[in-house]
Amino acid sequence: MLEIRDLHLSYGRIRAVQGVSLEVRAGEVVALVGANGAGKSSILKTVAGQERPERGTIRFDGADIAGAPAHRTLARGIAYVPEGRMIVGTLSVRDNLRLGAYARAGAFDAAAEIERVLAIFPDLRERLDEPGAALSGGEAQMLALARGLMAAPKLLLLDEPALGLAPVMTRAVFALLARLKREGATILLVEQNVAEALALADRAYVLEGGRIVKQGAASHLARDPGLREAYLGVRPERKP
Repeated sequence: MLEIRDLHLSYGRIRAVQGVSLEVRAGEVVALVGANGAGKSSILKTVAGQERPERGTIRFDGADIAGAPAHRTLARGIAYVPEGRMIVGTLSVRDNLRLGAYARAGAFDAAAEIERVLAIFPDLRERLDEPGAALSGGEAQMLALARGLMAAPKLLLLDEPALGLAPVMTRAVFALLARLKREGATILLVEQNVAEALALADRAYVLEGGRIVKQGAASHLARDPGLREAYLGVRPERKP
């Protein structure tokens, strides 16, 4: 579904992404993990059309989308849920949800779509007429995810969905993502909570300094001694 080859992106003299190649197949969850500044979010932004790559190819459903503007990538079926939620605090929860569907082509029943999304995020139902600014951090993250689903995306890009959340809300977010996975969603995920990300994902890529340094099945990487020590806080046992 998504194929990236030799992607490069810089911010001035800072080389954020250096020759990254990866793919996401339909119906799988792929995680990008690594330290802050490794280039993970920059990859998502470039796929979403918010950054223009210096060089490299990005193909989605066979079409070249490298450098395409954000509204075009959204219209093609790529929904981006950014770090920090970015909901509109002055709008009601209902209107925030409607914003998620603004780029959808053709006729559709907005009320029915909201009901479909609320079936996944039932806690939002009682808050539909309240302003986004009234939501807690966890509720705001649920709204950001629900708004992304309103676009009926083929591919969901998630940037740090558990950022700043209490452990109980982090577990709730990942439980919802697991449900989306069971229902066949295709997700490219950036997440600092490496343990949760690898438990959810089918495959993962580990980035350092804008480059992929490891890749493979998420279950295999979760057992990698170097990865466990660097990102999971698990030190290898030392023999006496």
